[in-house]
Amino acid sequence: MHTRIKICGLTRSEDVEVVADAGADAVGFVFYPPSPRYVTPARAAELARSLPPFVSVVGLFVNADADTVRQALASAPIHLLQFHGDEDDAYCRQFGRPFIKAARVRPGLDLLQYAAAFPSAQALLLDAFVDGYGGGGAVFDWSLVPAALSRTLVLSGGLDVDNVGEAIRRLQPAAVDVSSGVEAAKGIKDAAKVRAFVAAARAADL
Repeated sequence: MHTRIKICGLTRSEDVEVVADAGADAVGFVFYPPSPRYVTPARAAELARSLPPFVSVVGLFVNADADTVRQALASAPIHLLQFHGDEDDAYCRQFGRPFIKAARVRPGLDLLQYAAAFPSAQALLLDAFVDGYGGGGAVFDWSLVPAALSRTLVLSGGLDVDNVGEAIRRLQPAAVDVSSGVEAAKGIKDAAKVRAFVAAARAADL
């Protein structure tokens, strides 16, 4: 099985080119203004122009009003929506675009119940629980993921070159999603880390 790889939080054209050249399957643009990785839809459209064919563009939103999402869809070539806030299934599916829903994992969260609340989602993204929204670069306890969780999983939360191989072997997610684990600074990717992360993820598939 080929584990898909998404590099999120891109803000610079040179980083987009490195990510695509390294072999990532998807890039993520953050449309959440409080985030240090925030880009406008117009900027995302500009960055996406340097992508080769068959690299997906993912738009990340947190509790955005519906018009904001529609405006982003009209401006940027977004293939997949990613919702990280308190959105419900009806909200997420109204845009007629495939979406994934993030679950911020911590003890006490029933992931089976959470997944059942989003029947329209293409996948469930598991991230570490942090105060506020957005990734905190923290790893959650992977043992909290129930074996019976049959929904397509995207694994996030503190992944880097040192742990992504183990994560793939243990949880066998459909995809992995990384941002801070391949950065030199917030919103600034480290080319060597990007390439090493992709290589480690690919090696775990063998």
